[in-house]
Amino acid sequence: MTLLTTILAFLCSLGPLIIFHELGHYTVARLCGVKVLRFSLGFGKVIWSRRFGADQTEWVISMLPLGGYVRMLDDRDPDTRASTDAERAREYTRKNVWQRIAIVAAGPIANFLLAIAVFGGLYMVGMDEVGTRVRSMDAATPAYQAGLRGGDRVVAVNGEPVATYAELRWETLKAVLDKGGLRLDVVQPGGARYNATLPPAALAGKNVEGDLLGELGMPMYLTPVSIGKIPDPAGPAGRAGMLPGDRVVSIDGKPVPDGSVLMKLVGQSCGRTLAFVVERAGRSLTLMVTPELNKATNVSRINAQVMSTPEMVKVTLGLVDAAVAGARTTWQQSVMSLKMIGKMLTGQVSLTNLTGVVTIADYAGKTARTGPVEFLTFIAVVSVSLGVMNLLPIPVLDGGLLLYYSLEVLTGRPLPDRIVELAQRAGVVLLVMLMALALFNDVMRLTQAAPTPPANTYVRCPND
Repeated sequence: MTLLTTILAFLCSLGPLIIFHELGHYTVARLCGVKVLRFSLGFGKVIWSRRFGADQTEWVISMLPLGGYVRMLDDRDPDTRASTDAERAREYTRKNVWQRIAIVAAGPIANFLLAIAVFGGLYMVGMDEVGTRVRSMDAATPAYQAGLRGGDRVVAVNGEPVATYAELRWETLKAVLDKGGLRLDVVQPGGARYNATLPPAALAGKNVEGDLLGELGMPMYLTPVSIGKIPDPAGPAGRAGMLPGDRVVSIDGKPVPDGSVLMKLVGQSCGRTLAFVVERAGRSLTLMVTPELNKATNVSRINAQVMSTPEMVKVTLGLVDAAVAGARTTWQQSVMSLKMIGKMLTGQVSLTNLTGVVTIADYAGKTARTGPVEFLTFIAVVSVSLGVMNLLPIPVLDGGLLLYYSLEVLTGRPLPDRIVELAQRAGVVLLVMLMALALFNDVMRLTQAAPTPPANTYVRCPND
C-alpha cells in the first residue's frame, strides 16, 4: 500500500508540473503564431492520443512520464518541415529572436508562476508551522555563547522578520552560504527583547545539509513531556506503573523540559534503573523505571510513546500579502537552488546532494501521507526546482536554447548549425551523466539509510 501511495503521489505531483511547463511553451507559441503539431506528456511510445482545435494539434500521453515536449513546425526537422507558404509563415525558426526567447522561457516561467500560486494559496488558507522558539542548548554552541537561552524566541535575522522555524533556518542558511554572520532579534519568555550576534567565524564550516540550527545551538522548542500510549503493559514503563497522560517532570532529580532531554537521559542509563517524577491528576509520583537495552541494535527503550511536540504557529495572510509571500518564497527557493548548484560545482557542497526521480518519488509519498499542506508545499518546491533546472545553460534544456538566442541577440546572427549540433551532443552526454549520478545517489541513499526507530521512543546507547 505504501509503494502504491508513493507511485500515485509521484505521478500526481510530477504530472501536473510537466503539463504546466509544456503549457507555457504551447500557449506562448500559439500567441506568437507558431503552429503546434504535438503536445506530449511523457516520452517514448505513444499510448493515447487525440487531435483538437483548428490546427488539429495532437495531444498525447507517452510511455515514460518523466518529462514532456511541444513539437512545432520547424524546418530544421524533416518530419516537421513546413510544406506551404501559409505554414512557412507559422514556422518556428522564421519567428524573430525575441519571440523564440519568449516561447522557450515560457516553460520555466510557468513553473515559477505555479509555485507562486501554490505558496500564496497555502498562506491564504493558513499554514501550521513550527515557531521560532528555541529549546535549551549546549553551553558550547555559538548561540549559547551569543546569549540565547532555552525558551527564547527569534523574531528577526539580519533585519529580516521570521515567524516560523523554516524561515529562521532559511535566513541562517543564506548567511552561511554568503559567509556572513547572524544578527538575531530575540524575545525572552517574559517579553524582554535583546540582540544576539553570531560572527562569521561561528558559522564557518557548518553542515548546511543537516541540522544546521541544532548545530549552531538553536534547536526547535518542544512542549513539556507527557506519556502517550503504552503498547506493552509488561514493558519497562508498564511495569513501573506509568499511565497515559502522565507528565514527566524529572529523571533522577534532573529536570525534563522536553522529549529530547528524556531521550538523552534514558540513553545514558543503558539498563540502569531511573527515578521518574511524574504529575498525575495534580499529584506528584515517583516511578522506578528500568529501560530495556536491545543488544542487537544497541538501543535503549522504555516502551512508551513520549509526547513532546514542536510549538506550532498558524500563518494566515490576505490575498495581496499571500501573493507577495508566495513570490518571495519562490524567489528565495530559486536563489538557494542556484547557490547550492554553484557550491556543488566548486566542491563546497557534496555531489551526493544531487537527487533524482527516486528521491522525488520517495518524498512525494512521504508528504502525501503526512497531509495535503505538506504535499502541496512539496509540489511547489519541486516546481521551483524544475524551473531552475530548465534554465541552466545546458544544451538540450531550455537554458541552452536561451543561451543560443542570447548570443544571436549580441552578434546579430544565429549560431552555425554545426556548432549547435556539437553542443547538443555534448549536452545530451552531460545530462545523461547527471541523471546517472542522481540515480546512483538515490540508490545509495535508500540502501545505506539505517532504519529509524519510532520518534521519541527509542534512544541509542553508547557502546561499552
